[in-house]
Amino acid sequence: MNTNVRRFRYLSGRLPPTTSRRLTVLTGARQTGKTTLARARYSDLRYVNLDDVDVRHDLRALRAASWGASVGAAILDEAQKEPAIFDKLKAAFDGGAIDFSVLLGSSRILLLERVRETLAGRAFVYELWPLMASELRRAADQGPDPPLLDRLLASPQPIDAALAAEPELLVGAEEEARRDAIAHLAAWGGMPELLRLDDAERREWLRSYQQTYLERDLTDLVRLSDLEPFRALQVLCALRSGGLLSYSELARDAGVSPATARRYLEYLHVSYQILRLPPFRRNLTSSVVKSPKLYWLDLGLLRQVTRQWGELTGGQFETLAVGEIHKWCTTSGRDVALTFYRTRSGLEVDVLLETEHGIIGIEIKNRERVARTDTRALRALAAELGSEWLGGMVVHRGSRIHPVDDGGGIWAVPLHRLV
Repeated sequence: MNTNVRRFRYLSGRLPPTTSRRLTVLTGARQTGKTTLARARYSDLRYVNLDDVDVRHDLRALRAASWGASVGAAILDEAQKEPAIFDKLKAAFDGGAIDFSVLLGSSRILLLERVRETLAGRAFVYELWPLMASELRRAADQGPDPPLLDRLLASPQPIDAALAAEPELLVGAEEEARRDAIAHLAAWGGMPELLRLDDAERREWLRSYQQTYLERDLTDLVRLSDLEPFRALQVLCALRSGGLLSYSELARDAGVSPATARRYLEYLHVSYQILRLPPFRRNLTSSVVKSPKLYWLDLGLLRQVTRQWGELTGGQFETLAVGEIHKWCTTSGRDVALTFYRTRSGLEVDVLLETEHGIIGIEIKNRERVARTDTRALRALAAELGSEWLGGMVVHRGSRIHPVDDGGGIWAVPLHRLV
């Protein structure tokens, strides 16, 4: 994998042009590339960094009536750092002094609270995630090449036709590039800065990122007199990625109250560290599990938090797959809900993709080959859903795309071919 070039970011295609009348909010975890993307997409706009204390002081003193002439259409980085700008931005926008601006920020709760309070109805919000496999494969000047997953989500037809049209095997440079992208994500995660570093520097960068998160990003959200209970819960969440979320068990093991555990989980959620995957909304059986599943969103940060640098475990492979599916669905803007299905008797489908056309089921297996026994839960769910069922996939580490049961609409699909 070429580590010397910037990567193509799919979100750039959804960001509005400066000719549109709107305020654009771009948020996401720290170091995901928001500033780089915004400055490349809007190179004609003035860049204002509110991390600079002097800049904040100057804008705080600026009269609202002067915003259009003094600042104008601009990229406002770390906008949540200066609450006073939101009212001034609103006045300039409503008064026609500006038609377009971009607000960046890595503190979702603070930025979006201020957007909701002041800029409701004026701002369009976009989230930038760490690099996806489909982005790692593409240099910035290569343009888009959406993954197979996107074609499956867009099609109103069962998945059979799309998957039957795919080559069973890829060979040569294309296969190597896809595998390299997944291997990088599995080992280091998707933070763009890591591409420039060697392995030793990558570990040091991830250690620094974790410390920065605890000492800076977390204190943007809340003042904690003692970080140790939060740190303990952070580690427990990373270790349990891919499992059912139990606040009471997390609270017990972290030595905090259930209310504190819920609050800490919310901090991890709003700072883009975790995903809480909800269960399927309709009860096909009274014994369905109603607790969400917990996933850590970046494998590099998970490895740093847990100190697990060895071979990919089953839980980590599932975490990687779910994270890539989640990132693509939110980045592409597709109308799709991610859920999972599990009964108390143990029947489980790892991911359900609820599209406007129907439902696709996904089982995730950390192995090279898929057997028909791996499709039991998918077949059972297909029978329950009837005409809503578009097909199922067993996502695996192997090389071949192939049907698992003849005529059953269930396919084996390698992760590197799907995302």
